[in-house]
Amino acid sequence: MFSLFRHSLFIILSLFISRTIFSQVPLSYYFPSSVHYNPSIPTPQSFFGFQVGELHFSPDQIHAYMRTLDAASDRITIEQMGETYEQRPIFLLTITSPENHRNIQSIKEQHKSLTDPSKSSTLNLDTMPVVVWIGYSVHGNEPSGSNASVLMAYHLAAAQGNEIEQELKDVIVLLNPSINPDGLNRFATWANMHKGNKLVADPQSREHNEIWPGGRTNHYWFDLNRDWMPLQHPESRGRLEKYYEWRPNVLTDHHEMGTNNTFFFQPGVPSRNNPLAPASVMNLTAKIAQYHARALDQIGSLYYSEEGFDDFYIGKGSSYPDITGGIGILFEQGSSRGHLQESIHGDVSFPFTIRNQLTTSFSTLKAAHDMRKELLAHQRDFYTAAIRESDRATIKAYVFGSSGDPVRAYHLVDILRRHEIQVYELSKPLRAEGTVFEPGAAYVVPTNQSQYRLLTSLFEKRTSFDDSLFYDVSTWRMPAAFNMRSAELKSLDRSLLGKEVQSTFPRGSVVGPTTDYAYVFEWTGYYAPRALYRFLKADVKAKVGTRPFEAVTSEGKKRFDFGTIVIPVGIQPEKADTIRKLVEKAAEEDGIRVFALNTGMTVTGIDLGSPSFQVVQLPKVALLVGQGVSFTDAGEAWHVLDRRFEMEVSLLELSLFNRADLSRYTTIVMVGGTYTGIDSSGRESLKHWIDNGGTLIAMENAIEWTINNKIAAARLRKDESSKKDTIVARRSYADEEAFTRALEIPGTIFEVRYDRTHPLLFGYQDSLMYVFRNTTVFLDPSKNPYATPAQYTEKPLISGYMNKQHEKYIKGSAALLIQANKSGRVILMTDNPNFRAFWYGTNKLFLNSIFFGATIRASSGRTEK
Repeated sequence: MFSLFRHSLFIILSLFISRTIFSQVPLSYYFPSSVHYNPSIPTPQSFFGFQVGELHFSPDQIHAYMRTLDAASDRITIEQMGETYEQRPIFLLTITSPENHRNIQSIKEQHKSLTDPSKSSTLNLDTMPVVVWIGYSVHGNEPSGSNASVLMAYHLAAAQGNEIEQELKDVIVLLNPSINPDGLNRFATWANMHKGNKLVADPQSREHNEIWPGGRTNHYWFDLNRDWMPLQHPESRGRLEKYYEWRPNVLTDHHEMGTNNTFFFQPGVPSRNNPLAPASVMNLTAKIAQYHARALDQIGSLYYSEEGFDDFYIGKGSSYPDITGGIGILFEQGSSRGHLQESIHGDVSFPFTIRNQLTTSFSTLKAAHDMRKELLAHQRDFYTAAIRESDRATIKAYVFGSSGDPVRAYHLVDILRRHEIQVYELSKPLRAEGTVFEPGAAYVVPTNQSQYRLLTSLFEKRTSFDDSLFYDVSTWRMPAAFNMRSAELKSLDRSLLGKEVQSTFPRGSVVGPTTDYAYVFEWTGYYAPRALYRFLKADVKAKVGTRPFEAVTSEGKKRFDFGTIVIPVGIQPEKADTIRKLVEKAAEEDGIRVFALNTGMTVTGIDLGSPSFQVVQLPKVALLVGQGVSFTDAGEAWHVLDRRFEMEVSLLELSLFNRADLSRYTTIVMVGGTYTGIDSSGRESLKHWIDNGGTLIAMENAIEWTINNKIAAARLRKDESSKKDTIVARRSYADEEAFTRALEIPGTIFEVRYDRTHPLLFGYQDSLMYVFRNTTVFLDPSKNPYATPAQYTEKPLISGYMNKQHEKYIKGSAALLIQANKSGRVILMTDNPNFRAFWYGTNKLFLNSIFFGATIRASSGRTEK
């Protein structure tokens, strides 16, 4: 009894000391006292010159130490699996016994066979190692994970004894020390530059309050923990390639949360698991959780599970493995957000947070070792069961396509192929669900394949849910994200399947020989805006057709639609050679067809010299950023312009806006945000700029700011049910949070009807479009019949969750609203057209606003007095 008391007292005292006094702790603070370490392996302190937890490691420091361990230990190999936008390497360490390293390729191939039902039944699980992927700090300002990676790698390289040798014989450890090096570097710099000689735990101290946008995100301010499914960033693409090279049985995802929290590990909320994940995932997660609980009990750390977090959205690191044959485990540590910070549980030190992450890394390793055969059997049975489920499924295939824009289809196919989903060309015409799909412009995804659960998640329409609360979005239906018509096939004629697609970017072409008169290209191509920007940046004049026409090309007569771009050669003859080179470059790199015309006289419709062709000016875009602006929304807009469409964009800091020279810009973009930093002088300057020809684009709740500050005259639809004389029904105190959050729109797909003759809808070929919404900003349509070019339908819900209370507000509401202010235009978008970079279908709304906003007739946007 006394021994137990003494042990408990030691835990309490060591916890108190580590959390309240010291920034530097001995190495023994982190590791079990029973383990001895190989003295030939350099310790972190001997390498860095300071102890882990004393300062925040930059990713460069971490990677340098990992290379040193690789050189010093025969248990470790290191490889680069990608590079960030800031050209930092992303490393993966393979850590196992020397014998396993000698046979690593055969082990890898044998392990992958678990996912192939034609091979898995003959495998001997008794001799197969289990594969554990440990991923640290996808959010850069949640650094305890990446700092713990140094200790974990040292332990696995240097620990001695029968226990570690047996573990490394039976386990392949894949260690990703920094999932987000760019964000980690920003935060490490911030935390270290504000550390004093005496640690300050005051939460209000600058050390604990990063300036906007903080270190959470990657270079373009994206949350990489939402990118496992969209795969829009190099960090995610490199990681997923290695994921499928190995198919890990367990994948850990180490995070931090608010300082006043303790430590969370999965399972999450049981009612909010993705229904496509088998019950065995939850059962195994719960069994592994017992290992975490015992390990944290031994060091006296508080923890919880089955609350707050869920595994519904498959694009997170802890959720994606659950429907691809593994077990994903989320860890959330209450953060010190620096070196030491006050909390309701006492001061939280950086070393304390690191130790909890390290402790649960150890417990994961032990659980995987002890449950090795169970985890291997789960992966084998997962894929065998998936094939059986696909056999019983009512949907046998999905078909999708876009006749006018092969590039959008390419990008969707590229994502599917990266997820190892088999996609086939459509071999003959098919009519399904009212849509005709044509060969050469459509694809088929059979459901009878090993990735059945994953592909079903990517294509399904879901509007009913067991739970109305979501940690993330409620739907992510991929054809809708690309604004593509798709259909579910209840039976599959195998003759519909053409060649299996390997995803090759569709090259465009120049139709006709060099001309001295004009080149034209349609606006339907996804990268048509990039092509136009090439010309305008080269000081080549361009015009946009506001009406259709038919012209004679070298292929015969062709109809050109609304939004066709004309590059007149004859009026700028000194640029003829430049124009031809740009035409060829656009065809090759932007995937568009450019037609050479030898006359300005058309067969029908407007001639090329018609006033219905409007001059397009070179866009000079300012994106407002800074405190009060959604950094994810801003990053999405920045990324789509800079990276995807190769356009220059000025990031205009809100703190500078009130004294900025706005005349430098043709367009100002306000993504979701509050914008309280713009004072009266800034507001007057903005109004003056618009009156003089500027185009303001305001999205989501930025719309409310424009209305409240009399920049836009639109009318918000508000909930009028909570008036003073209304009798309020009593509700349970315990249900308040759940009730309030159930009224949110967590991320849902809706349908809007649009006018494709309007400049903001040039390039769209239908009358219906899919949009993604995660706000409750609703707008009344304008009384001007031409000022609402896109409007929600009467039954707009396509996929995802929507509380019934919102139906009356969203149906028939405006999705796009235009207002003319003298020579300028204000464009209101209730939804984010650039959501997470994978919502390709609405990107063009954003680009059209930038290129064509100034061409909108004043009468079409005039508001009533």
